[in-house]
Amino acid sequence: MLLTAYPFSSLKKLPVLIKIAIAEPKLLSKQEVIQLFTEWATITRREGLLALESHVDEIDDEFLRNGMRMIIDGNDHDFVRDVLLEDIAAMEERHRNGAAMFTSAGAAAPTLGVLGAVVGLVAALSQMEDVASLGASIAAAFIATLYGIFSGYVLWHPIATKLKQISMREVELKMMIVEGLLSIQSGVSTLAIQQKLSVFLSPAERRGDEEGARYAQEEAN
Repeated sequence: MLLTAYPFSSLKKLPVLIKIAIAEPKLLSKQEVIQLFTEWATITRREGLLALESHVDEIDDEFLRNGMRMIIDGNDHDFVRDVLLEDIAAMEERHRNGAAMFTSAGAAAPTLGVLGAVVGLVAALSQMEDVASLGASIAAAFIATLYGIFSGYVLWHPIATKLKQISMREVELKMMIVEGLLSIQSGVSTLAIQQKLSVFLSPAERRGDEEGARYAQEEAN
């Protein structure tokens, strides 16, 4: 079914997508992002934006590294925002297409299982004179239904859901990075940038980040 619904260029990504769903990509934590931008805001206010140039090569995250280079190069505020948001939108679309393949497989698998059972039953009933093997043939026919339902609801649908959740976390993290980069470019204070990025944290995460906020305030003073 997937062979007729999707181009081969998409289908060949299935092994990679399964690996992502099982292993999950290693992303920066929100607390790490806040800590990075807190440090960079302190450097920027003391030494200027160009002082961050020496830190660019230390950044492992490609999205963050590219954004940092854009603001250091002096690009317009709106231009930086537009480029980064377009990058996020393109990533979301790729992720949506990847998850959609597993959703399609999950929707089709039970139906194909029933189809396999019907074909098996037709074959079994065509040999009713062999009563001894009739029961085994009917049981084998229903195995196809079992496989279809199992693969659809235990494998393909859960993988699609997992990929969507991973995508949502990555989008949220990138949006957090966008706000941090634009705040650095605008020259906001260390405490202000931490307060701004803290809106991306849950209440429990914010309580755990109070110590970092006190440290930022001390640095700003």
